[in-house]
Amino acid sequence: MSYVVLARKYRPRNFTEMVGQGHVVQALSNALTTQRLHHAYLFTGTRGVGKTTVSRILAKSLNCLGTDGQGGITAEPCGVCQACTDIDSGRFVDYTELDAASNRGVDEVQALLEQAVYKPVQGRFKVFMIDEVHMLTNTAFNAMLKTLEEPPEYLKFVLATTDPQKVPVTVLSRCLQFNLRPMAPETVLEHLQQVLQAEQVPADVQALRLISRAARGSMRDALSLTDQAIAFGGGQLQEATVRQMLGAVDRSYVLRLIDALARADGAAVVDTIDTLRLNGLNAASTLEEMTGVLQRMAVLQAVPGRAQAEGLDDPDEAQIAQLAQSLPADETQLLYSLCLHGRGELGLAPDEYAALTMVLLRLMAFKPAGAASATAEKKTLKTAEAPVVPAVATVAAATPAPRPMVDLPVVAPSRAPVVQQSAVRAPTAAPTAAPVQSPTPPAVVRAQDEPVDEAPWPEDDGPPWEEAEPAPSRVLAIPVRDAGEPGPLDQPQPRAEPGTQTVLPAAPGGSVEGDFWFETVIQLVRAEAITALVRELGLQSQLVARDADQWLLRVERSSLNQGNSRERLATALQTLGHGVRLVVEIGSVSDSPARRLAAEAARRQREAEAQILGDPFVQSMIRDFGGKIVPGTLKATAA
Repeated sequence: MSYVVLARKYRPRNFTEMVGQGHVVQALSNALTTQRLHHAYLFTGTRGVGKTTVSRILAKSLNCLGTDGQGGITAEPCGVCQACTDIDSGRFVDYTELDAASNRGVDEVQALLEQAVYKPVQGRFKVFMIDEVHMLTNTAFNAMLKTLEEPPEYLKFVLATTDPQKVPVTVLSRCLQFNLRPMAPETVLEHLQQVLQAEQVPADVQALRLISRAARGSMRDALSLTDQAIAFGGGQLQEATVRQMLGAVDRSYVLRLIDALARADGAAVVDTIDTLRLNGLNAASTLEEMTGVLQRMAVLQAVPGRAQAEGLDDPDEAQIAQLAQSLPADETQLLYSLCLHGRGELGLAPDEYAALTMVLLRLMAFKPAGAASATAEKKTLKTAEAPVVPAVATVAAATPAPRPMVDLPVVAPSRAPVVQQSAVRAPTAAPTAAPVQSPTPPAVVRAQDEPVDEAPWPEDDGPPWEEAEPAPSRVLAIPVRDAGEPGPLDQPQPRAEPGTQTVLPAAPGGSVEGDFWFETVIQLVRAEAITALVRELGLQSQLVARDADQWLLRVERSSLNQGNSRERLATALQTLGHGVRLVVEIGSVSDSPARRLAAEAARRQREAEAQILGDPFVQSMIRDFGGKIVPGTLKATAA
């Protein structure tokens, strides 16, 4: 007797044997029990999920005669009567299967519909099953519409397709549609264990897990791969042989690659890829396995309790959890995206292993290590870093002893509401000292493409704060003005006299806190202690208040206020001797390092343009030859 493959031998013969399609089984069983039967059914889903199997079980349920020959329509066909056995063997005269992939014309459909006028010969119902119905031509679809809408009471249509988008809506509206879902790897694994137990074939759980993943939701593919693995392994399934058969990459290589990327060890990444090349392991399979591990890591980082409960059966779960702690969440998401999109680049490169190396090393360009990180820093701050170098160096060398910290009680300006600082201790009243002369308010720092409000600073407003006696242990509370109130960006800036001391870039509402925060952030940026989102949090934030153990920052974008970024910024501040806790609030920012850098870049750009326009040669070219300077072509260079 010839061997019957597992996919055919273990094909479900009733609804109770169906796996992974409970929503379809429940709907059909209830309809058969209450005999609320539709005249046309459409089953959709990917290959190997049970469309043809459900059609045959439905045909048996409609025509089952029972073990005693007196049965009727039932949701549990007996499987032993003449109708059930004939349908299983494919010789039941009242059940017709038409393959629309090879019989897609109007003539074949017309020949099928000619049989509809005759009543069933053996069974209770005549069932027409059209597989891959989306392959029919438009003329064939139109030919069957009338019969499909109003068939005889003894005729049932069952349509199956893997691409329901190609089925005309006129056909969809005449059918009850059931979508058979791809099966989860756990469901496939459990069914394979039952099948192999019945076949008395020893199998490793890890080998079956590999087959379940390779099946991609198709039970037929899983059983076919199991047949192949049994033959390849000589009657048993072991992880090493199944992995070799599938060309799958050992997860140890994947974990080694992720660990090397977390440590920014480029040499280890290249060495591991060379090992994959020597062993002939597929590069696409490596990226696919990496996306699975990174997905587990992302779940562990976001929902630790649920992720650990789901991964109890995975022997690598402990190492995956360790990697989830060593690799930040943002880098995990970035690496997942690189691996996901990198699979499309493998076919474009002359060598897939070279493409794999480039995909993985791409993450190294975003990590704070080596020249790649320094290049990224310079690229981000290229418009503002040049003026900062001499300014910071001059201040560090020539600035006298720092001014003592003072209590500055908050005074609400006439046009700006008082900002409630609930997270920072409020300052207490201090003896009144001599009033400090209010300096001329500097211009508002805005982006180059941001519209400027021409609202001059009111002359009748007095100084919004007063300086009190020194109290270093108290909170420094600086009132923040609305960004639309100060003067415009285009006001001329006073130019430094020759021989005077270089000062920090000006900012609206500039204060001691602003100067201190600017120097601190620039020092961290130049030392490469903060990068990526942490660097942006430092540059875009304003230091509102600080005391001995807590600083209050304010940012305008909530996307910068992330717990991981705050913790990494606080850790970087500890390297400068500031062991404090950071509290970040969302609000209007008027004095931040980014605004100061932008103001300095705009000032230098205006000076450069004025210098070019005042050049005698340029003026003669414009006057005598009608020349002009193309806007946007003048760029200020580093001093």
